[in-house]
Amino acid sequence: MIESKKTGLFLRHERQFEVGDRVETFNHCVGTVVRVDRDKIGIFIVVRLDILPREFAYEPCDLKIIE
Repeated sequence: MIESKKTGLFLRHERQFEVGDRVETFNHCVGTVVRVDRDKIGIFIVVRLDILPREFAYEPCDLKIIE
């Protein structure tokens, strides 16, 4: 049980996004991180998508950094 808690913690910190990162969303849209913010629920990532001139908020688990 302790091992799975450590693994979950590691996975949570493995995904650190920074402003300027290129990302792909869960529905395969590509964009750029413009802000990383926190509210009462947790951390969210604000992304400006290439296909739309607007910003959208995502949970970190819904994004993948493009390398």
